[in-house]
Amino acid sequence: MILVDTNVLLDIYRADAIWMPWSLQHLQQAKPGQLAINMVVYAELAGHPAEPANLDEFLEMLDIQMLELPRSAARLAGLAFRSYRQRGGTKTGVLPDFFIGAHAQAEGYKLLTRDAGRYKTYFPKIKLICP
Repeated sequence: MILVDTNVLLDIYRADAIWMPWSLQHLQQAKPGQLAINMVVYAELAGHPAEPANLDEFLEMLDIQMLELPRSAARLAGLAFRSYRQRGGTKTGVLPDFFIGAHAQAEGYKLLTRDAGRYKTYFPKIKLICP
């Protein structure tokens, strides 16, 4: 299973001149039924100014399924966020990334993202698909 990060989906929706080819290529390389998001990614997409007009149809078109976030991932996200704060992290909008990374690590999924830095630091067991 490949968990898809929000930035990859926005690349496609916005037809980003730089990143859309890379993102689309990696989505198309996945086997049918292998791509997924969780409610955190869904919420980020829905709350984004460039939100797809019909988010569910957009995800269906890309053959992306919705997965539940398990309790083990929520706990791992909280622990990683605490570590981030203890290391001096001050950004306030990072918790969604911790939920996404924790979900991938807890379930042993690959993570398709363009923003690998925080994931590499706090979730070193994830197999990242990134530039």
